[in-house]
Amino acid sequence: MSPALDDHMTLLKEIAEFLNEETEMETMLQGALKKLLTRSIFASGWIFFIDAKGKHQLIAAENLPPALMENECRSMKRGGCWCVSRYNNGELQKASNIIECQRIEQAGKQSTLPSAGITHHATVPLQSGKEKFGLLNVATPHTVEYDQSELALLESIAFQIGSAIKRIYLTKQEQEIALVQERNRLARDLHDSVNQLLFSVTLTSRGAMEMTEDHDLKQAFSDIHQLTQEALTEMRALIWQLRPKGLETGLLEGIKGYAEMLGISLKTQVSGVIQLPSRIEETLFRIAQEGLNNIRKHAGTLDAELFLTITSTDILFILKDTGRGFVAGKIPESLASVGMQSMQERVKAVEGTIEWISSPAKGTEVFVRIPY
Repeated sequence: MSPALDDHMTLLKEIAEFLNEETEMETMLQGALKKLLTRSIFASGWIFFIDAKGKHQLIAAENLPPALMENECRSMKRGGCWCVSRYNNGELQKASNIIECQRIEQAGKQSTLPSAGITHHATVPLQSGKEKFGLLNVATPHTVEYDQSELALLESIAFQIGSAIKRIYLTKQEQEIALVQERNRLARDLHDSVNQLLFSVTLTSRGAMEMTEDHDLKQAFSDIHQLTQEALTEMRALIWQLRPKGLETGLLEGIKGYAEMLGISLKTQVSGVIQLPSRIEETLFRIAQEGLNNIRKHAGTLDAELFLTITSTDILFILKDTGRGFVAGKIPESLASVGMQSMQERVKAVEGTIEWISSPAKGTEVFVRIPY
């Protein structure tokens, strides 16, 4: 066995062991890229994930030249390039030499920082079976073309990485299924036990209130009845949040059903029709739930409006009320809750933005934008 081949086999073994141990996507990709560069002729590397619409995302990068790292790798994150175009057109099936790189060219023209002698790169698709995830790109200073043994090494490593990506996706999917099943179980338990007990207390207090003539007792039973009704509404809201059954009939109908359950009169206006990915659909549903909960608890009104606009690039979601509002930039402690934090986290998870617009006595508007 030649020294070069022996080095390649050792590298493949090290990367395989590393990939097998990792469970976090970005940590795994960054670590695998670093190992590849440490034990091979390649000096720089980066990984793009490319979605079904052909949009790329820089998911990992190692030892990029200063020109490509400028402005938080702006040239790597924006615009198009030949390797991504070839990938989207189905022209990249194996490791290939890219004669020229638009990103490197543009960075060289727009930046005063050095490109470290990198003008060309090699690229290989990341896939598992027929499922494609993106591209692995590597480069070496003052190198225009890579020989077949180097490209073969890239293909082998790309195969390993693609299989590891698929494994992590499947593991995450299994975890999400398990979470949904646990939510459903908890929702059933709450419905069958606590919910029924609260309903029984409601009926009992109402009956006792009608049976007694004593004013103080009647008032006490009335208070119990009212508090139990409120607790029952809270419990039903919690069950809805655990098990969003409303989504079975569509996002809008689910939100309307939840608003009706809370006693909120919700007017809706939708622009654009498209089947949204389930992840985005559930995110919007959860945000609507939290927003409607806040209206019921804090707005001092039970009237609200929902505007949903779907374009080719963005989803705009606006939930408005005409309630008491608050001073812009000074969210009351009663509102600055776990619910609002949850809304921010959910929007961030799908790379969106959320903003609260409000003023005293003029209501509050929740403005959400999610790239699509």
